[in-house]
Order: sequence, then C-alpha cells, then structure tokens
Amino acid sequence: MSVHLGIDLGTQSVRAMAVDAAGQVLGSASRPLTSHRDGPRHEQDPEEWWRALAAATREALRGVPGPVAGLAVDATSGTLLLTDDSGAPLTPALMYDDRRAAAFTDRVNETGSAVWERLGYRRMQPNWALPKLLWLLQSPPEGGRLAHQSDFVNRRLTGRPVATDLSNALKTGVDLIEERWPYEVLDGLGVPAGMLPEVVRPGTRLGTVCAEAARVTGIPEGTPVIAGTTDGCAAQLGAGALRPGSWNSVLGTTLVLKGVTRELIHDPLGVVYSHRAPDGSWLPGGASSTGAGVLARDLPGRDLDALAGQALARYGTHGSPPITYPLVSRGERFPFAAAEAEGFTLGEPADDVDRYAAILLGAAFVERLCFDYLDLLGAPVDGEIILTGGATRSAYWNQLRADVLGRPVTLRENAEPALGMAVAAARAASAPRNVPEPAAVQTTSRAACQSLRLA
Repeated sequence: MSVHLGIDLGTQSVRAMAVDAAGQVLGSASRPLTSHRDGPRHEQDPEEWWRALAAATREALRGVPGPVAGLAVDATSGTLLLTDDSGAPLTPALMYDDRRAAAFTDRVNETGSAVWERLGYRRMQPNWALPKLLWLLQSPPEGGRLAHQSDFVNRRLTGRPVATDLSNALKTGVDLIEERWPYEVLDGLGVPAGMLPEVVRPGTRLGTVCAEAARVTGIPEGTPVIAGTTDGCAAQLGAGALRPGSWNSVLGTTLVLKGVTRELIHDPLGVVYSHRAPDGSWLPGGASSTGAGVLARDLPGRDLDALAGQALARYGTHGSPPITYPLVSRGERFPFAAAEAEGFTLGEPADDVDRYAAILLGAAFVERLCFDYLDLLGAPVDGEIILTGGATRSAYWNQLRADVLGRPVTLRENAEPALGMAVAAARAASAPRNVPEPAAVQTTSRAACQSLRLA
C-alpha cells in the first residue's frame, strides 16, 4: 500500500495526515503552537515547530501499514527567520501577519516596481516577507541565512540545506516567471545573494529523511521529501480545485479565494496575486478582511445554529434582512484595497436574528463581488466552485452563498491543507516532474462531496 504524508504548519497547530492512493485518511494528528503577540509583533519559536511536527507525525503514522512513499510540508505564507549554516535559528520567526516592517514597504516597492508590475501584483504589502527580511537585516546576525517556515523543517527532515519553493518565496520577491531570485532588485535593497536559498517549483524532490529525523519523527529513513506550498495553496489542492476556471472559496475567520488559470493575471489594484503551480500554470487568489470572525465579535456566546434556524424561518434564502459589510478589522484587502475601510450595516437590525442574517448575507455579497472582480480581470470563473472553511458547517449559509452566486457550489468532506500536501507528495511520486491533471483530480475526488443547487 502506498502511503503519502502531508504536514501542515499552521498558525495555531501542526497537523500531519497519512493518506493512501485512494485518498483515504489512514492516520492524522495535530499538536498546538504558541504565538507571541504584542501590537504589530507576532513571533513563534521555530524549535517549537520541529517538536510539534515530530510529535504529530509519530502519532499519525502509528499503526499505518506500508512504507511512506513521500511527504510534503506547507507553511504560512510570508513567515520567515534567519538561521546559521547548520540550520539552527538565529532569530525568532516573524509570522505572516507581523507588521513591524511596514516602514520598509515603500522602499521595497520603489526598488522592485518593474518586477512586481511584471508579476501582476504591482506592490508588496507591509506584512509580506521581503520588508520583514529588511527589518531583520538592520542588525543582521553573522552568517545569517534566509529560511521560510517550511525551509526550516525541511532542512531538519533531510539533514542538509534545501531549496525553497516558489510558492513560499513569492512574498520574498522571487521572480515567478523566470523562476529565480531578482538579484538586481535584492542587491539594491542590500540583501546579500549568499543568504538566499536555491528556488524550485512545488513538487520538486528536495532530498530524503535522514537517520536523525527518522528517529525523532517516526518517518522512515529515506522517505522522499517533496517541496510543498503555502497553506492557502495546500488547501486548494486538498479541495481539488485543480482545473482552469475552478475556484476554492475558503470562508473562515476571513474569506480567501484561490483558483487556476493558464495565463498570469495582472491586477491594476494589486489585490490579486498568483502563485506558480507545479505544472507551470498559475494559481491566482486574494484574501478579504471580511468573514465569519465578525460573528464571534458581534454575537459572542450565541447559539449560531439556533440563530440560523430562526433566520431561515424569518427570511428563507431569498428574503431581505438588513445587510452588514462584515469587516473583521479596519482595512480591506480584496476585492479592493482600502486601508481605512470600516464595517457598516444598511438597515436597522431588530434583534440578534437580524444581526446574524445581515452578517451572512453581507459576506455572501462580498464573495460575489470578489468573483465579479476576478471576471473583470479576465480570470476564468466558469468552473466548479468548491466551498471550504469553518463557515461550511452552516447549511443555511451554504445555500445562501449558492443563491447569491447564482450557481451550484460543491462541499468537500475533507479539504485540509495537510491532505493537499499528501496529494502533492503522491503526484510527485507518480511523476517527479509533471503529472497530468486528471491523475491529480482522481486523487482528491474520492472524498465525499455535496453539490448545492439554487433553492
């Protein structure tokens, strides 16, 4: 039996999942992570990543039959640190949303404007990795080397230096078209070329699990280690949104859309940016600041299932409750950029049922606006729309979203990033360079799914 291992390095936990060739989950486990937050600061201890990963993989593989044919790791996008030549951390890890480097953003955008324009996103954002790297280089430790979150653990797994993948390197400024670092830009910013890892596409074999890592993690020595992706791209793989025109809409605390296109999308507003897929196609997407996080903020402690039943009885899925623009915090990122945007409600909610219905309807309309904007940019949006994320636990919300979008949507039983990394490992094992798309779809489509039609 072929077993593939996917590892998801999230913000709150590390999750490991062992999957067979038919997509059946044979074992899974997770371990929590600790964040250190203070205003714009958000750090984690890289050594905790490794300890949590080792504990999770040992449990996930306990009792799993057969050898592990390969593994891949995803990580939070834009998280980085500096290490020494042996891979030991020299700095804490600056997490994806650490904003202490905001003052460096203008310099990054001025110096690299031509490259960022050619790559379709025009401007880097304050929490992207390249401004954070400049922040770290104000007082650089001697011999420091750049490592993204996944690079750090892949180095531990293989016992030697590893390349970084294009997906995790996107926010550090990698040229996704030429598939190399833009050394002329980085030199102008004062980034030494010697501190940068090599760059490869996701799906590339990085090495094999070394003896020491096997002893600690329970992963058999010699298991191939495959270059993974960011957590968002991993969730897209897990959801099976792999064909051009198909989209994964993830609605949790915030809303994230990820799709597939043959050609690179250029966005004049700079709110949509594209990752590079293993086969050379493009994975455009955007992250809104709206989402279900507003429910916890505005309706704390309320029974949301009960509110859903009352909202359905009062309005159905075609009624007209008040409508809320459900911003989780100040500022919007997608489908438009507005740093000072604030949430608002049109109409006067009579009670918590109205407040609940207004939030759900507002989020559905923001999702529709995101798809309309992607269509305006020329991205194909006529394929399957797969809904994932915590919001899919609400049948009322799922139907409301299908009705607002005016088209069927699909729900997956399992679309975790760890599953996406197991799929990536399986694809690489079956064809190290490129896998025909139908093979990848077959790997994920066996998970139970449900389609919602218009009510």
